[in-house]
Amino acid sequence: MARDPSTPEQDRSEASARPRGYEQVDRLSVALPHGTEVTTRVERLAGERRIPQGVVGRVARARDGGFDVQVVGVGELWYARDELVPRKPGQLQFALRRAATWDALRPCAVLETVVGSRAWGLAHEDSDVDVRGVFALPLPWHFGLADKAKDLVSADGSHTFWEFSKAVEQALRADPNTLEMLFVPSARATDVLGEWLLAEREAFVSKALFGSFGRYAMSQLDKLTRSQRLAEHRDLVLEWLCEEPTPSLDEVARRLAAISPRPAPTPEDGLLAARTYLKQLYRSLSDQGLIEANDFAALVRYAQGGGQRPPSARELRPKNAYNLLRLVVLATGWLRDGVPTFEASGAIKARLLEIKTGHVPLQDVLRDAEALAPELEEAHRASRLPALPDHARADRLLRRMGEEVARRWVTREPGPFGQGAPPPPVVEEKEDVS
Repeated sequence: MARDPSTPEQDRSEASARPRGYEQVDRLSVALPHGTEVTTRVERLAGERRIPQGVVGRVARARDGGFDVQVVGVGELWYARDELVPRKPGQLQFALRRAATWDALRPCAVLETVVGSRAWGLAHEDSDVDVRGVFALPLPWHFGLADKAKDLVSADGSHTFWEFSKAVEQALRADPNTLEMLFVPSARATDVLGEWLLAEREAFVSKALFGSFGRYAMSQLDKLTRSQRLAEHRDLVLEWLCEEPTPSLDEVARRLAAISPRPAPTPEDGLLAARTYLKQLYRSLSDQGLIEANDFAALVRYAQGGGQRPPSARELRPKNAYNLLRLVVLATGWLRDGVPTFEASGAIKARLLEIKTGHVPLQDVLRDAEALAPELEEAHRASRLPALPDHARADRLLRRMGEEVARRWVTREPGPFGQGAPPPPVVEEKEDVS
């Protein structure tokens, strides 16, 4: 569909909406991070439905040089970059700050690791390349009123870097993503600071793996299973709302209470639980941008309007289910053997690939995890890993890192922490709204 050029009035309106100090910023070129609210500058066709320009949506993902945008009551539509502008001035500021921080601090990365399915031996030729890493802040960035950067995220979301001290704090909590970044074979230091971090990574390993990896994965799998049961009820509710005459909220709640597998102390309690579920349903659809209001009337319009539907319960194959099962296997082996094995092999690899491709019902994934639970418990009981991480060792690492960053700045050593250090951000004056 041809794009409608913006009018001079539209351009002037967009310019006037820019916050003070950003009048010269081209809103058609700034990055649009995932989740950014945007306003469309062109009309679109969704089937036979005309979607006018000026509608509000939310960026779902970057794709093919443009963006998939979630539009309320419609679903996802693709727009080119110059067909979208950030909706709110604050989002324009955030997008600019994030892009500027990425450009300034990307040279300060000290560790990079390819993670995800490529590290687990579960990738195919079209799998994304996901990178996590660590960066250090040059000395001047530690002072002043500006917020200290704790994360760097690329425009497409494929690269995420954590500030050195944040990475250490996460590792001390046995955060699975952080420990994976430090221990997978592809971990690569790009600076001596990264080498020091890798050399001290054993300080972060403890029996806490049992909770952060194993128990966490089991609880998340249980939540996914409950979500699937809720989705099955959602499909029924949407079918009921298409009946003539349309059933009322009370009638839908009565029907739902009658089929609920969860026993209730009294019929009144069962009816209250059904009403609560219906409220959760239209709140969830509202949060996803699929209905225009958080109420039952909007849910009825959605059911009868033929808008995009979430996948039915029969189609639900949560993509992270296989990763959660992988975490259980990884935690068991790490607790038992004292070393991690990230790349899957043999029967477990075959099973994980079956789950990943959607050939295993979610209930079966949960049963797989439950069958592994006794082995996980025994590995935890008999593990020779320390009960707690070595906080003193981590503290010495952070102090050593800070001293090295300061030394390079003071001696004006070549590189991103000395002569080539990026200037710290300037604090912006806040507008007087009195």
